[in-house]
Amino acid sequence: MNEVLFRVNGLSKTFGGLQAVRNVGFEVREGQIKALIGPNGAGKTTIFNLLTGVLAADSGSAEFEGRELIGLPTHRIAALGIGRTFQTSLLFDQMTVLENVMVGHHLRGRATMLTAALRILGAGREENEYRRTAMETLDRAGLADLAGRSAAELPIGQRRMVEVARALAAEPRLLMMDEPAAGLNMRETEQMAETIQQIRDSGVTVLIVEHDMSLVMSISDEILVLDQGQRLAEGPPSEIRNDRRVLSAYLGEEADGC
Repeated sequence: MNEVLFRVNGLSKTFGGLQAVRNVGFEVREGQIKALIGPNGAGKTTIFNLLTGVLAADSGSAEFEGRELIGLPTHRIAALGIGRTFQTSLLFDQMTVLENVMVGHHLRGRATMLTAALRILGAGREENEYRRTAMETLDRAGLADLAGRSAAELPIGQRRMVEVARALAAEPRLLMMDEPAAGLNMRETEQMAETIQQIRDSGVTVLIVEHDMSLVMSISDEILVLDQGQRLAEGPPSEIRNDRRVLSAYLGEEADGC
């Protein structure tokens, strides 16, 4: 069995009187695709925000390759080798596809996404290396023909793929993907599933939040099910598919087709 790459223990977060995340713990092993599932309000995105420094945790720990992440700023977490995509599109519409991916290369340093984007917009000769490597990333992702297009022109499916390319440009060891199939049609969802598997096969471990159960069941090695911010069940898709608590609480009839 592969070694544990990422270990979370006792993670908790309260907003006012609402406890959004309650003592959550899990492990992600190197080379896995692991999914977090649950209905809206289950705490999935809050967990992502806690693990990437967007929110401060009330308690708990998160160790990536033995290094504690809780308390670190987002750029330090990214520099350690953790990439992320978001629920809603965060491409810079005033920039080209190529420039958006160049932002990902800057994130390997001390830059935040915004400061990296501002630097790209004022780019000079020192950006040539970033441009070359960003173009290589687009080529590997099959997006090279979009390099000169404005991000504002892209349909949702292509925007999602460019966001993935930007995250991969930072050369992460772990890629956290928040609802990568949101807004995609069936063909685009199938393409995204293939892309996620290719990312894992390239040596990048993947942690996803996703509502599309067909996608989750088809690509995940392990699934953590959340209920009101707490762990309800955890295991491989075959176990989760047949867990009556999960079936009644989350999957319902959709599980029969998974």
